Amino acid sequence: MDTILSLRSVSKVFFSHGTRVVALERIDLDIYEKEFLTIVGPSGCGKSTLLNIIVGLTPPSEGAVLFQGFPTTGINTSIGYVPQADNLLPWRTLLKNVEFSLELRGEVKDQREERARALIRQVGLTGFENHYPYELSGGMRQRANIIRTLIYDPEVILMDEPFGPLDAQTRITLQNQLLQLWMESRKTLVFVTHDLVEAIALADRVVVMTARPGGIRSINEVRIARPRDVFHIHRSEEFRNIYDKLWEELRAEVEKGEVIDG
Repeated sequence: MDTILSLRSVSKVFFSHGTRVVALERIDLDIYEKEFLTIVGPSGCGKSTLLNIIVGLTPPSEGAVLFQGFPTTGINTSIGYVPQADNLLPWRTLLKNVEFSLELRGEVKDQREERARALIRQVGLTGFENHYPYELSGGMRQRANIIRTLIYDPEVILMDEPFGPLDAQTRITLQNQLLQLWMESRKTLVFVTHDLVEAIALADRVVVMTARPGGIRSINEVRIARPRDVFHIHRSEEFRNIYDKLWEELRAEVEKGEVIDG
């Protein structure tokens, strides 16, 4: 597979109240075109910082990020970012929120509205086009958050625990919808989660990060056939085998992090 993003010896150091904190240390990672990559690791290991560096919101202290083989500086507009909080504009309806980026681009009203309505229909929100964010459930707002990013057709999409605040039933429903959207668009998708079941169910590869300073402990292929049934995937032998392996790695890093913080 062709590589679309590369991280080369990426490190990040923060200074807070006179204290030097090493958040990331010598990250080397190749991300392939059209793959679904998930990242798990202990709390505070730098997962969100890593996404911020990839998209260009935060510069690395050392190392480089390459997009399609070329070093990047500043915000990369070919990369979409879906944060944990939906950040929908409260004064705009669902439809107007989804089409907002196309409006900024100057796309004509009928065309951007047609594309927005198609995506809204795709994630089961038809009938709510004229509702405001406060009138929508958490799961509905997060679906809107995702398609608001998809609509401007970025080559890579980063997601930072987008389903974290949701209840278990809504979460697994949105996992299923996200896989359907990804299978149709085949964008490169990098998805941070604290949930190992979610990480395995969605991914082509799972990256396990170490406790702070965050590094890469392992990169693991998920050899479970697609399309996947996320509602029952945990019953399969392939799932149990990789889950057991990765849980041992993740548990060791969580315990190490507790020692460091303690």
